Amino acid sequence: MLITCLGAFSQNNKGKSDDLARIALNTYIPDQVEGLTPGARNSLENKLSQIATTNGMGGSVFNPRFIITANIVVLTKDITPTAPPMQAFTLEVTLYIGDGIEGTLFASQSVTLKGVGENETKAYMAALKNLKTNDPQYQTFIDKGKTKIIEYYNSRCDFIIKEAQSLASQSQYDAAIYKLTTVPEVCAECFNKCMDAVAPIFQQRIDKDCLVRLAAANNIWSANQDVNSANSAGEVLAFIDPQAACYKDAQALTEKMAKRVLAIDKREWNFKLKVQQDGVDISKAAISAARDIGVAYGNGQPQSVVYNTRGWW
Repeated sequence: MLITCLGAFSQNNKGKSDDLARIALNTYIPDQVEGLTPGARNSLENKLSQIATTNGMGGSVFNPRFIITANIVVLTKDITPTAPPMQAFTLEVTLYIGDGIEGTLFASQSVTLKGVGENETKAYMAALKNLKTNDPQYQTFIDKGKTKIIEYYNSRCDFIIKEAQSLASQSQYDAAIYKLTTVPEVCAECFNKCMDAVAPIFQQRIDKDCLVRLAAANNIWSANQDVNSANSAGEVLAFIDPQAACYKDAQALTEKMAKRVLAIDKREWNFKLKVQQDGVDISKAAISAARDIGVAYGNGQPQSVVYNTRGWW
């Protein structure tokens, strides 16, 4: 059911730019760029981000692998024959798209920029301002990078799935689900394979979670079988997924606690486990849960990534 639902969800939402469904380019500015002041760094970073966003590939912290970066070479520095004299810079700015983790370059595009200012810093900044983020020449550059990224996923898909399955075998279910759900929908061949692989791992995840919560609830209840213990155990059981294998055991425990509360406290215990409502809600809940796991795991990862751009320029 989850496999079918996930597939239907992806087809019904083609074109949406959520972070787990699209190819994203993350902006990276290396430290060794020539003449780059803090202000110029911010300007260049914003320009790269705008180029990616304009072409539908804005960055995502959930999948930092693919980057758009740049290198700048100062071609000329001149002083204008004006009063007062001004600094005139000519810069060669080359943009790059690639796999920043493995260090594989996918595409590059160069542009020559000129700027004039009262001093070198202002002349440099003036030249960078002439980097047009909506220039049509970037479309081919972006498209080439995008094609290479799709090829990356489709050529390595079996490896991605095996790696996810290996993580799942070590009970690293969240990491496994994250790895599978970060494959963009546009990579249709690999995306569909990964959605097939998500279902059993998601089931393993909720089954393991159910067992852990059931054991904890049993321990709480066994320690002191009163209303307070029932409430505390109920708080643990409340998060068990109704599709988990031990759900019926959780139901049995809640029924046992309810009978005990009634016997010793002469009142009904109103706790209820999560329940499935209907087919549509089950589908939405399963989809949402799997994707939320991927998002939560991505958010919890360290934000600083060491990129490898050796040999790109």
